[in-house]
Amino acid sequence: MAPDRSAHPCFDDAARGRFARIHLPVAPDCNIQCNFCRRVYDCANESRPGVTSALLSPPQALRYLNAVLKKDPRISVVGIAGPGDPFATPDKTLETLRLVREAHPEMLLCVASNGLAVPPYADELASLGVSHVTLTVNAVDPAVGAQIYAWVRDRKRIYRGEAAARLLWERQTEAILALKRRGVTVKINTIIVPGVNDGHVVEIARQVAALGADIANCVPLYPVVGTEFAAVPPPSAPEVAAIRAEVARHLPIMEHCTRCRADAVGLLGEPMRADVEICLLQAAMAPLSGEEDRPYVAVATLEGVLVNQHLGEARQIAVFGRNEGGFYQVEMRPAPPPGGGSRRWAALAEALGDCRAMLVASAGEAPCAALAEHGIKVVMMEGLIEDGLRAVYRGMPVRAPLRKQHRCGSGCAGSGLGCS
Repeated sequence: MAPDRSAHPCFDDAARGRFARIHLPVAPDCNIQCNFCRRVYDCANESRPGVTSALLSPPQALRYLNAVLKKDPRISVVGIAGPGDPFATPDKTLETLRLVREAHPEMLLCVASNGLAVPPYADELASLGVSHVTLTVNAVDPAVGAQIYAWVRDRKRIYRGEAAARLLWERQTEAILALKRRGVTVKINTIIVPGVNDGHVVEIARQVAALGADIANCVPLYPVVGTEFAAVPPPSAPEVAAIRAEVARHLPIMEHCTRCRADAVGLLGEPMRADVEICLLQAAMAPLSGEEDRPYVAVATLEGVLVNQHLGEARQIAVFGRNEGGFYQVEMRPAPPPGGGSRRWAALAEALGDCRAMLVASAGEAPCAALAEHGIKVVMMEGLIEDGLRAVYRGMPVRAPLRKQHRCGSGCAGSGLGCS
C-alpha cells in the first residue's frame, strides 16, 4: 500500500495533531555557511535546526527507528534534516533512506536541504519514494544572498559573496524543477532576517511558485549566539503575519512550523520523551554497521583520567567500554614496541580490533591511516577521557586540542622521521 501523503504533519495542518514524525540525525556536514546558523550538537535547551543529541550511522538510524516505532505508533513520516545538509554527505542519506524504505514501505520519506547538491539525486529520491522535500531558499537576488551566506562549497571549490548566492539559487532552481517533474511535493522554507531579506520574501515566493513549488513556510529569524546575525532582532509577530499574507497570494502557507531539531520525534511541538531519548543514545552506542560489533574505545593515557599521550609514545593502551552505569575500563593492552614501521601499526590495529575509535593527544599520519584502514578512527583531543568517550559513543565531534599540533619530533621524544 502506498504511503498516505496527507499524513505529513509539516505539509498538512490537518495532520499535525494525529500524525507524528521522526528525524534521523545522519547528516553531520554542511556545504554552505549561513550567517544565522551554528550547528551546536547536544544542546538540550535549544529546539531549532542544527541541534541533535547524537549522530547516527545509517544502520544505527534504522535500529533507532525500529525501537521508536514500538513506542510511538503515531509516526507516519521519517525525515532527514541534519544536523548538516543531507546532500553534503549523500551516501549516508541515501543509504538511510534505502534501509528505511525496505524495512517500512508504508512510511512517508522526507528530506530537508538547502538544495545545492540535490539535482544529481532527484532520480534516486523519486525511485526511493521520497514524497516530500523541503528546500530552504533565503534569496533569489545574489545581492541579498551575499548578505546571508558566508560561503558555499561546491565539491572542493569555495564560493563567496554574490557568486556564492548566485550558484546556490541556480542549483535550487534546478532542484525544484527536477523534483516537480518527478511528482515530489516541494515546500520552501525562508528565514525572515529583518533588514536583510524581509523585503525580499514575497519575490522569493513569486519565483518559486512559478517553478512549481507547492507550499511556503516563512520562518522568523532565531538569533543564535556566536553567529553573524546574533545581534539581529527577530521580526515581530505583526511583521511575520504581514509577510505571510503577501506570500499567500502566491503559495499556500504553513503557519504551524516548530523549527524542529535534527533529532525531533513525536507530534510537532512535542518534546522528546525520556524513553525515546534513551533509544537514541542506545542506537548511537550500537555497532556502526549492521555486521560488526566494536563495543570499545581505546585511549592513550598516562594515568587513566586524561587523554594525554602521543600514540607513538604509548607503551600500553587503555580500553574502555560503556554500560548502563556509565563508562568503565575494560583492561590495559600492551602496544607493539617501537620500530617496524607499518608492521607496528598493523599489529596495533589487530590488537584493537574490537575498538571503534582511539583517543590520543596526537598521532602521526602513518598510524592514523593504518588504523583507519582497519576501521578504527583516531581522534586527537585533550582533556578528560570521559568527555571523549561520551562524544565517541554518541557519534559527536570531539573538542580538538587547544595547542597547535606539533611536527613529528618537535614536541615528543621522536626523531622526526615519523612514528615507528
